[in-house]
Amino acid sequence: MTLAKIVYASMTGNTEEIADIVAEAFENLDLEVEIDECTQVDAEDFEAADICVVATYTYGEGDLPDEIMDFYDDLQELDLSGKIFGVCGSGDSFYDEYCKSVDDFDAAFIKTGATRGADSVKVEMSAEEEDIENLEAFAKKIAEAAS
Repeated sequence: MTLAKIVYASMTGNTEEIADIVAEAFENLDLEVEIDECTQVDAEDFEAADICVVATYTYGEGDLPDEIMDFYDDLQELDLSGKIFGVCGSGDSFYDEYCKSVDDFDAAFIKTGATRGADSVKVEMSAEEEDIENLEAFAKKIAEAAS
């Protein structure tokens, strides 16, 4: 069975909700899903998964959240060739660097040799109906890329 591993960082709960939406979409596609908060796992845990997803928020002026920094650094040291990845997350368009952490993780995954399964999904604050549809389509596209 295809294993999708989702790792998230969430301060307000918005990004955790985004991760849960993606997890539920994967489960509806009959994938096995593991979902973990970023301080509870190591980047190496992605090596056991077929699909690797990071859901992160962007802090302040485009910064990665402190709690996911080590995970981000370790991720770039991995060889994830043959894996499918996706990145999603929340941000606030009030800031110039809207959802920059999503782009940072996308670039980090490219360094690992993993294949992007779907374009990143950026959510303004919390997921509304259209965002949920986009996240479900994101999960479906990643699942198709992995099959």
